[in-house]
Amino acid sequence: MKEEKIFKASSGYLFLIIGLLLIAAVVYSFIQELILVGVLLMVLVFLILPGLMVVNPNESMVMVLFGAYRGTVKRNGFWWAIPFYARKKISLRARNFDSEPIKVNDKNGNPIKIGLVLVWKVEDTYKAAFDVDNYEHFVLVQSDAALRKLAGLYPYDNWEGHEEEITLRSGGEEVNDELEKEISDRLKIAGINVIEARINYIAYAEEIAGAMLRRQQAAAVVAARFKIVEGAVSMVEMALEQLSEKRIIDLDEEKKAAMVSNLMVVLCGDKDPNPIINTGTLHQ
Repeated sequence: MKEEKIFKASSGYLFLIIGLLLIAAVVYSFIQELILVGVLLMVLVFLILPGLMVVNPNESMVMVLFGAYRGTVKRNGFWWAIPFYARKKISLRARNFDSEPIKVNDKNGNPIKIGLVLVWKVEDTYKAAFDVDNYEHFVLVQSDAALRKLAGLYPYDNWEGHEEEITLRSGGEEVNDELEKEISDRLKIAGINVIEARINYIAYAEEIAGAMLRRQQAAAVVAARFKIVEGAVSMVEMALEQLSEKRIIDLDEEKKAAMVSNLMVVLCGDKDPNPIINTGTLHQ
């Protein structure tokens, strides 16, 4: 397989001066009625001037002579090559690709919408020009395919309590590194260097977004209730220990059960308790 090589072009300024001198010589020949000489000089002008080319900074010019790759001009400046070269300009600048969110299924089969931002540049002009049909379209298609593959490897979120499992929503740098590696492997054939690839949008698809929102809310409520009950049990335990140590009141098992029940209702209830004043004895 061929690789990129540097093409050494001649100075364009030198051949521009030669072309201008030939034009002056053509005019002079026709004035002097030297028709044959003028025609020959005119042919030379048409051979020289079309060979001039400009290569801007961070651009390249791929040179092909009668179907054979001869090299790439990467030095910016004003250059000349014989006009029989077919030339293809390829930009070497870094480019951004901000994809529209696509609908895919995550590892658990849930439909989600996910998008990415990709920063890339052409590194090997031979591969970009000849190993793929259209390298810009190739970048778009393969980035989409890599994103779909990545989405199928991880769940959107973790609902089973396994905090060590990587998810698309919370995976962070690890997920982005995997995405960048996948895209880089796919774009090597086109001579593309992936500078950065990151997930920039992720959400549940519209058809399940409402259900998943209620699920998230339910999970949050359960987690909050767990903390409330855990704290209430600690407070009841501390209250019983304090009463027992300071001998404020002697409680049998039945009274302890009633006290625990009342404290748990007060501490875990959704609303503020309404106290009831007992005007009788403790046992009424």
